[in-house]
Amino acid sequence: MAKDVIIALDFPDRKTTLDFLDRFEGEKPFVKIGMELFYGEGPSIVREIKERGHKIFLDVKCHDIPNTVEKTMKNLAALDVDMTNVHAAGTIKMMEAALKGLTEGAGGNRRTLLIAVTQLTSTDQERMESDILIKENINDVIVKYAKNAETAGLDGVVCSPLESEMIHGSTGEGFITVTPGVRFADDAKGDQKRVTTPGKARELGSDYIVVGRSITQAEDPVAAYRRCVKDFLGA
Repeated sequence: MAKDVIIALDFPDRKTTLDFLDRFEGEKPFVKIGMELFYGEGPSIVREIKERGHKIFLDVKCHDIPNTVEKTMKNLAALDVDMTNVHAAGTIKMMEAALKGLTEGAGGNRRTLLIAVTQLTSTDQERMESDILIKENINDVIVKYAKNAETAGLDGVVCSPLESEMIHGSTGEGFITVTPGVRFADDAKGDQKRVTTPGKARELGSDYIVVGRSITQAEDPVAAYRRCVKDFLGA
């Protein structure tokens, strides 16, 4: 399976986003459209970026009752994105419903990868126990959620790169890990807790890394992207 660097387009509006992408000229990096941009601009921004030739990870993290998630995914299938996601905490039944909706919405010919968030990279053991009353070890919870996603038929999970190795060791071949929480060694962590560098993410087995501020807030985003690709892909 091809590995790749995904740029998180964490921008508030269409103009800022497209001005950023214009800096890449002939390059067409894989990009992530998150809730901020999607809720601000709607499906039209997905279509416009897709028409420009970019692969898209639509990061909307659906988490609701199975029937609602199924219908949502059926609608999202029409956008023909390359990857989208749900929260694994929604249970196996919800994830199965998401997969059903996505597949039916694509007319039975699903091309969109469906992955599940295990635990947000802003969550650590302390917060997990104090805020959401999960007392188990965070790594055990993450592996269990990954196994649930696999049972539901999903293609992989979103997790910290620090957890890629144990997830690959607990799931079947071809089950992918998509890992935010990636920073250059000389960058601040921001609000992330479980983070590492692109090179370390490669060593730990991440299939895709999602990089935001280290690229989008760099003085030269194109150079930062190329540095990230070199560090992660060894190219």
